[in-house]
Amino acid sequence: MLAEERRQKILEMIQKGGRVIAKDLSEMFEMSIDSIRRDLTIMEEQGLLKKTYGGAILTSPAPKVRTLPQPESIRYGEGAPHQNAISKLAASFIKPHDTVFIGGAGIQYGMLKYLPSDIPFTIITNSIKIAESIRKQENITSYLIGGKLRNESAGSIIDTLAIEMISKFMLDICFLTGGGICSKGISTATPEGAAFTKALSLVSRKKICLAPNEKIGHQMFVVSVPIESIDMVITDQAAPETAILEMQERKVRIVFADEEMNGSVYNEID
Repeated sequence: MLAEERRQKILEMIQKGGRVIAKDLSEMFEMSIDSIRRDLTIMEEQGLLKKTYGGAILTSPAPKVRTLPQPESIRYGEGAPHQNAISKLAASFIKPHDTVFIGGAGIQYGMLKYLPSDIPFTIITNSIKIAESIRKQENITSYLIGGKLRNESAGSIIDTLAIEMISKFMLDICFLTGGGICSKGISTATPEGAAFTKALSLVSRKKICLAPNEKIGHQMFVVSVPIESIDMVITDQAAPETAILEMQERKVRIVFADEEMNGSVYNEID
């Protein structure tokens, strides 16, 4: 098969399925992954697709970076398959008797349906929505961080009282996220939110960042936690390749959750 014929076939596949995986293409065309990646690079330069770390996706406009919380009906909805895969993989790292932090972002809320029900552990949260959802689960001891209530109904508490209170805990794992995640770190729209996240990271033995592809490569107003301080970034196969490679250069452990394998590890980079 000529190179142009192969690339046309790849284009047809990505138009039909929305994405392609380099490993699958390598096996299909009996070529090395490096050769497939060269094809994808050429097609990206032609504007036909967007390369990801695991393969490629259809070219689409850059997502708008939100500075305001999503409506509760969307933020705490079912979640997209790639977001659920990340949430499920994140929940699998909770071990018996761990003390963990879960905040009020949509992808953190998505963890609740995957939390282990057969082991005892403790959750610290600053989210009224999370607290209400877990308070009756018998295997979970839960604590709600106190402070000034924000206007949104399910608001997370992030003021100076919340920062003072979180500093009194010692956590095994904190599950972090932000409006933007890049080689500089996790960033958010407000200094208050960044200050709370920084305080949280300082009292946590392990810091796991939940990073769906739409957040990767973006930087918001304030960096809360430098990327070098993160123990693990969990993302998905559609994460942009350039941003992933930039984080890899900072020696960050990057794990890919596979939505087609029900949240199991697709691949990882140490």
